[in-house]
Amino acid sequence: MTVLWGILIFLVGGIIGAVAGFYGARQYMKKYFQENPPINEDVLRSMMAQMGQKPSAKKLNQMMNSMKAEQKKANSKK
Repeated sequence: MTVLWGILIFLVGGIIGAVAGFYGARQYMKKYFQENPPINEDVLRSMMAQMGQKPSAKKLNQMMNSMKAEQKKANSKK
C-alpha cells in the first residue's frame, strides 16, 4: 500500500512540475522577446541587402517604425 502511495505522489509531483515548468518558461520567453526583439536595424539592413535592395536610412526607419507599431497593436489586443 505504501509503495502505491509513493508512486502516486511521484506521478502527481511530476505532472505538477511539468505544468509549472511549461508556464514558467513560457512567461520568461514572452518577457525576453518583449525586452529583446529578435529583429533590429542591422538584421533589416542585411535582409534588404540580400534581397538586392539598397538599404537607405529612411527606408530602415520606416520599416522599424511599422514593426514597432504592429508590436504595440498586438500587445494592446492581449
